[in-house]
Amino acid sequence: MSRVQAAGLGARRRRSRLWVVMILLFIASAAGAAWWVWTQMPNTKHVVPPYLADSHPIMLGGEWTKSHAIGAGDGMLIPLEVGQKLSGDGIKYEKETDSVILTTKTRVIHFKVGALDATLNRKPFTLQFAAVKQDGKIYLPLAPLKELFGFRSETDGKTGIVTLLAPDQAVQRAEIPKERKNGAKLREGPDKSFPIVEDAAPGTVLRLWGERDGWYRAQTESGNIGYVAKNDASLLEVEKFPGKEEPETFIAWKAVGQRINLTWEAVYENRPNPEKIGELAGVNVVSPTWFELTDGTGTIRSKADAAYSQWYRSKGVQVWALFSNGFEPERTEQALASYETRLKMIQQLLAYAKTFQLQGINLDFENVKTSDKDNLVQFVREFTPLAHEQNLVVSIDVTPKSNSEFWSLFLDRSKLGQTVDYMMVMAYDEHWASSPEAGSVSSLQWAENSVRRILEEDGVPARKLILGVPLYTRMWTEKPDGNGGVKVSSKTMGMDAVSKLLTDKKLKPQYLEEAGQNYVEFKDGAGTQKIWIEDSVSLQARMQLAKKYNLAGVATWARSFASDGAWSVIDQHLQSRP
Repeated sequence: MSRVQAAGLGARRRRSRLWVVMILLFIASAAGAAWWVWTQMPNTKHVVPPYLADSHPIMLGGEWTKSHAIGAGDGMLIPLEVGQKLSGDGIKYEKETDSVILTTKTRVIHFKVGALDATLNRKPFTLQFAAVKQDGKIYLPLAPLKELFGFRSETDGKTGIVTLLAPDQAVQRAEIPKERKNGAKLREGPDKSFPIVEDAAPGTVLRLWGERDGWYRAQTESGNIGYVAKNDASLLEVEKFPGKEEPETFIAWKAVGQRINLTWEAVYENRPNPEKIGELAGVNVVSPTWFELTDGTGTIRSKADAAYSQWYRSKGVQVWALFSNGFEPERTEQALASYETRLKMIQQLLAYAKTFQLQGINLDFENVKTSDKDNLVQFVREFTPLAHEQNLVVSIDVTPKSNSEFWSLFLDRSKLGQTVDYMMVMAYDEHWASSPEAGSVSSLQWAENSVRRILEEDGVPARKLILGVPLYTRMWTEKPDGNGGVKVSSKTMGMDAVSKLLTDKKLKPQYLEEAGQNYVEFKDGAGTQKIWIEDSVSLQARMQLAKKYNLAGVATWARSFASDGAWSVIDQHLQSRP
């Protein structure tokens, strides 16, 4: 082949390759254009949502609950877990006894699965429809739940979708404009590439449950849930669902303008004689430690004294007897575990309250397993409505918040505060009897922080919170331990004992501003004695603290530790009397 021929052949090959490249570019460009057009075109496919695979799917808060109702009309039943989502702590199921407990501020309903017989505030009551167990799931009749908790339910006649609406809920509404002749598309996701769930006609009213990327998460009148483009909907008014109004049948404190001034009476073997104690100036509530849990079946031991109760009532002082769990975790766990044992405790307390003409019950549960937190809340929820029926004030003692499992973490202060009338913050034992270091039983800053955390973190209203104040202190002894360290021990002392010690030893205390207390230390043999003193100075500071946060009052532990002059100091500075 000549050079000329070879050159011609090469040119033809180059032109051929160029054409191939151009054709490929054209194909790619056309494909890209087709892809762009295809992606910009709305998806016209209609789909059946997965929740319609079975009848009566349940919608709550703009979401499918992944569950379905059974039955229809007044006999409709919903899964236990759905009811619990709507009621919070209002519905409890106990697997061991196969029973359900419904609680509100005024009512306690108990029934077993499969039974129509029930109790309402301990009285016989008959359900129209029983709870059932189906495929291992518990279903509760919807009708009594709506009546008790104020739920609303809507069931669409065509789709069968059940929409549940919580009381006190507010939902934004919108409408597909009537002038939009083609209506709007409810899609599976927030983009027009998603398939269509429902064709929403002009004038369709929507509930809006949120928005995302220029789309509303919407629910149509049929109950279907999906996404509608924001420019396809016009906002309407906010729809409000009123809560269940329960009549205020019980008022815990009728002495308007007067703070609670409670003192605990520690009752051991000997019964205190109130006539020998004398009148306690300004004290308007006494709480004798009369009742104690003795075993896991719920049996309560009583040390109640009718004469004591009658004497204080005759002086216009209320008696709120204390019920303790004995600070024993095992028996507490057993007693709180079932409705039957909780009811046994409740019935005994109510009977004792009637017998001794009490005005309140003060609950003091300490040294409790964290795993029993919910059962303690349930006990209080079951007890309070029944106590209120008997005109009893319900209060509970709580420790300051800490990481201690048995002394703090088991207390759900937020939930307890929603139920009880009053919550006593036991703001003492900042340094306890066997503390590894000496310190105040309750420094002012520590006490204030204890109150503030419960107010702010747990949402307990100030009108329910009562500041616990110690009337005792500890004399600390620090001695060398022989290893270069210090051995610390303590002795509990009442106010009079400390005052006598200061006089006998001619000691002059110094004021510690941060602690809000007087303080003294002195040498005694090989050791150093230290006392953070509880006296009129510390009492006045704590009364000011109660007023600063507008608390319901104070509670002092315990009456026997107080000096005679303590009561007038508390009364004057708590009630702001001149």
